[in-house]
Amino acid sequence: MSEPYIRPARSADEEELALLDRAAWSTLHAVSPRPEPPYPPFFGERHPPGEFLVAELDGRIAGYVRIMQPIPLASHAHVLAIQGFAVAQEARGRGIGRALIRAAVAEARARGARRLTLRVLGHNTPARKLYESEGFAVEGVLPGEFLLDGAYVDDVCMGRAV
Repeated sequence: MSEPYIRPARSADEEELALLDRAAWSTLHAVSPRPEPPYPPFFGERHPPGEFLVAELDGRIAGYVRIMQPIPLASHAHVLAIQGFAVAQEARGRGIGRALIRAAVAEARARGARRLTLRVLGHNTPARKLYESEGFAVEGVLPGEFLLDGAYVDDVCMGRAV
């Protein structure tokens, strides 16, 4: 089994990332409606390629993580956030998610951040366990923040020092 190769995203990755993102959509982690045609571009002014790291496995993109400054103020420049994370269904269980989270922590550190934060739905147990195993701690919970599939779901705020 080959190891994932993590690299910065390139503009040429857009179509493959868009397909992966749509295929990975689930109410386990998504709060917006299922994407429908016409699909918006994956990259754009608000989501440039420079915010993404991608995982390649056997020459194909198998996942991505998006790291950005959530509040664009100088006083908040020391905090980065994971705001987008997906692993292709066929690549799950092969360490891709863990490699992407570790790469996100290293990237945040390289960009001079002191903290890395994220939000995860309360019912997303696999993701929460992964984040906790990589040093993220629950820093707050917004109870019943989203109504998904007829049930109210907590929004869990997590963070860690980098």
